[in-house]
Amino acid sequence: MTTATVHLVRHGEVHNPDRVLYGRLSGFHLSELGYQMAEELADWFVQRAEQTGSAPSILVASPLLRAQETIAPLAQRLQLPVRTDDRVIEAANGFEGMSNIKRQLRRPQNWGLLLNPFRPSWGEPYAEQAARVAAAVHDLRDELIRNHGDGAEAVIVAHQLPIWVTRLSAEGKKLWHDPRDRECSLTSVTSLHCDAGATRPRVEYQEPNRHLLADAIALPGA
Repeated sequence: MTTATVHLVRHGEVHNPDRVLYGRLSGFHLSELGYQMAEELADWFVQRAEQTGSAPSILVASPLLRAQETIAPLAQRLQLPVRTDDRVIEAANGFEGMSNIKRQLRRPQNWGLLLNPFRPSWGEPYAEQAARVAAAVHDLRDELIRNHGDGAEAVIVAHQLPIWVTRLSAEGKKLWHDPRDRECSLTSVTSLHCDAGATRPRVEYQEPNRHLLADAIALPGA
């Protein structure tokens, strides 16, 4: 059976000293540590290709700056162009642009955003996020199999929440969740191994930069 793999990669750490939930806001660059993560992520993919004999054939990123900066070193190493796909952008969020989110949750004017945590009411529905990212993955799967053959791979650099709900959907799990339970660290790789004709991909999760995570700041909307 013909297979293809799409790696969903979360971007690196972002420079955000004011702890803003930046969401889809422009102008948020990677931090110094984030750039290091991007470089070491590129090293990891290159070393993996040397070991397996299979390098990514297609590179895709969210239009947001942090995703573009994360994929840039890998694109340079592989000498591949980067496609921008709006379908893998960060989730829309009603708290975007705010800081000190815990305090914002206590303000009565924001309580309307909290009415339905299952949808969720504060932002883009989980189901819509999973559907748009899955559509991007399926298109890449078909292109990889058609144009690059069995075992071909692609990389998408995106964002924590869309990656996480896409993984939950791929595993047949409920999309509602506790954000503290997300297994999607900075520059982590959630690999969807897709068999042609299969109803669900096989999911594999790896953290190439685990050694750097202890120095990273947990930022809202990261």
